[in-house]
Amino acid sequence: MSSKEPLILASSSSRRKDLLELLGVPFQVVPSRVLEEAVRASQPQELSIKAAVLKAREVAGRYPSRWVLAADTVVWLDGTALGKPAGEEDARRMLKMLQARVHEVVTGVCVLRLDKGLERRCAVSTLVQLRELSPLEVDWYVSTGEPMDKAGAYAIQGLGGIFVTRIQGSYTNVVGLPLPELVLILREVGAWDFLSQCEA
Repeated sequence: MSSKEPLILASSSSRRKDLLELLGVPFQVVPSRVLEEAVRASQPQELSIKAAVLKAREVAGRYPSRWVLAADTVVWLDGTALGKPAGEEDARRMLKMLQARVHEVVTGVCVLRLDKGLERRCAVSTLVQLRELSPLEVDWYVSTGEPMDKAGAYAIQGLGGIFVTRIQGSYTNVVGLPLPELVLILREVGAWDFLSQCEA
């Protein structure tokens, strides 16, 4: 990828920005205008991919000759998607639902470039369990403000990580991007390859 044409990240998520910076991928942030709440599906994989594709296509429509990456993370429990909490009470409700239970975190990813007619997508699932939380712990965590812009009302890479007792699958998937799968997709379509950084 030319340094003059960085990948476009169709998200304002600081977690996804951090992960791309960790990889060393040159990128530019162009948030999607798609409303996640408007996307509906009966299964988490379908829901996350549908949202990621809509986000990527919306931004790609503005930048048809650039590679666009979009993602959507869903926390799934008892057949219900837990998105970002609407307020502090909603965050408390979600944390009480999730405590002491295994839930599924699914991130859908879409990488596309309109002028080349290329689009790749995937959905990755990780199982996570939080320990049992006391009402005081829930109140404290909500008071930090960290849960308010996180799917499922917790951040595994932040303070919320102190409540996580088990994880099965990709850690970065829970943070917001499944890096093992993403790296392979970017390499496959020719958007970016970490091995190219080793070339003289």
